[in-house]
Amino acid sequence: MSGKIEITSTEELYQAFSELHAEGGWHRKFPALWPEPVKNFEPTLWRYRDIKPVLEAAGRLVSAEHAERRNLTLCNPLEGNRYATVRTLVAAYQMIKPGETAKSHRHTPNALRLILEGKGTYTVVDGQRIEMRPGDVLLTPSWAWHSHESVGQQDCYWMDFLDVPLVHLLEPMFFERHPDGLEDQVVDVQQSPAAFRWEDTCSALERAEHQVSPEADRMVELGSPALDSIALSMQKLFQGSSSSMLQTTANSIFAVVRGEGETVIDGKSHCWSFGDTIAVPGWRSYQHHAKSDAVLLRVTDSALMEKFGWLRTRVL
Repeated sequence: MSGKIEITSTEELYQAFSELHAEGGWHRKFPALWPEPVKNFEPTLWRYRDIKPVLEAAGRLVSAEHAERRNLTLCNPLEGNRYATVRTLVAAYQMIKPGETAKSHRHTPNALRLILEGKGTYTVVDGQRIEMRPGDVLLTPSWAWHSHESVGQQDCYWMDFLDVPLVHLLEPMFFERHPDGLEDQVVDVQQSPAAFRWEDTCSALERAEHQVSPEADRMVELGSPALDSIALSMQKLFQGSSSSMLQTTANSIFAVVRGEGETVIDGKSHCWSFGDTIAVPGWRSYQHHAKSDAVLLRVTDSALMEKFGWLRTRVL
């Protein structure tokens, strides 16, 4: 359509919109603004006891040469979703067998891992070689070289969390394999700003003030925030206690580090135990109940929401 045209009816007007690949603000097929966040991603629970046998089978059937990083991504059951666990974050379970090495690479997304089981496994992040022990949380900031190796006798299992869906949305994705396969200048370290040791977390939780936050009986933040787009906190609930009923614009993934309990999301109960993962999309009401003393790792985009002034949290 070009040149001077004569439009004499609304039908012709709206046809002109289509031909221009444009849309009248008063005539939208779908609204562009709405009074509060729309519920789309689904609250979902993944059970470690269901995941672990599948990873064990993958360890027998899929070699490290074929799958350098043997992981199982948790894809939210939202119709049409192909990857994300919640809108901005993805979680996965990963396993490495004795003697295996995952070669070094780097990428735009920020990443971290929570170690579940196994000893004798190390990660190298920008030349620092750090042992990964159960309960530890280790960071891999954007564009940091990182690799993994197992020198012990046990299979090692952990959880990965990344902001890949956010990078997919904004599109600044870069990925690069190390030209030598592995970093050659490596130093062993016991402590690092990129490593939150489980024993240190336990001590911090013991020292934390009781019920200062509505999220848990005791809570400690890991980093401030841990990564530019991801905030982390360890949250302890004592047997029989509950968090407040909360609603927040932040998307969250909870990983069960210790204990048993349930999380009620929009009125539906999700029972959990060690190693399980709970996806709580933004603006869903949720409340934790502890059946035993429990510790949860909260992985959330609240750091990002706060930077933009979009973080809203309320106690219901």
